[in-house]
Amino acid sequence: MIQSLASLEKLVIQLQEKKKEATKLRKKAEEQLKTFRSAEKRSVSGLQSLDKKIESEKEESSDASTVLTRKNSQLESIGRLIAAAEERLIREKEALEQTEQEIEFAENPLEKQNAEARLRSINDRISDLVEEIKNRQKTAKKISGDVTDISDIKSKIVSKIQKQTKSKPSLRETKIASHKAAQKFLKELERQTRAEASAQKSLDKAYSKLQELLANRRKSAAKKTAAAKKKPAKKTAAAKKKPAKKTAAAKK
Repeated sequence: MIQSLASLEKLVIQLQEKKKEATKLRKKAEEQLKTFRSAEKRSVSGLQSLDKKIESEKEESSDASTVLTRKNSQLESIGRLIAAAEERLIREKEALEQTEQEIEFAENPLEKQNAEARLRSINDRISDLVEEIKNRQKTAKKISGDVTDISDIKSKIVSKIQKQTKSKPSLRETKIASHKAAQKFLKELERQTRAEASAQKSLDKAYSKLQELLANRRKSAAKKTAAAKKKPAKKTAAAKKKPAKKTAAAKK
């Protein structure tokens, strides 16, 4: 019984260590699973966020393109108006020279007076054309500056889209790798959980046997103690009876 008890106690200790190791491995698998699931979640979230940013920036780029188209159209229109005004200015200057010659070679005061009136009218038109050209050139310069600024903004947006698009494959790879690793450690966790449960079951069984054996041992010890207490009492009773027999023989 002592040898069996010692063997069982040793088995319980071994199973406790096995259970402890199984719990350790199970917790490790849990941590690894948590790590890779977190990485997968971050990569999925990153891809979703990136897609939203790219979509938003594509809309901004489209808006910039629309504004650029309108500005360039305005610039072309103003350019045509300036060109037309410059052509009229050339014609008016030619008319100015011709009218000046008419004044110089006028044959009578009336002819000279009429030529001078035309000259004043031509000068007024020339002044108006010069002012018109100046204003339109100023407007064109401002629109040209707007076109440059918007083009720069669009270029930066396009660069950001290209950069973010290039980062998507890396996030996808992280997502796929993290998912595969998570699946692997999910299986490992299931395996270690079963191993832990099995170790606990074996430990419970061995511990129950140990407790049963200890209980039986205590019962056996209690019986021996009780038997030992009874033996001295029997001897005392026998001793009392013997003297009585001797007295009866003496009377005869």
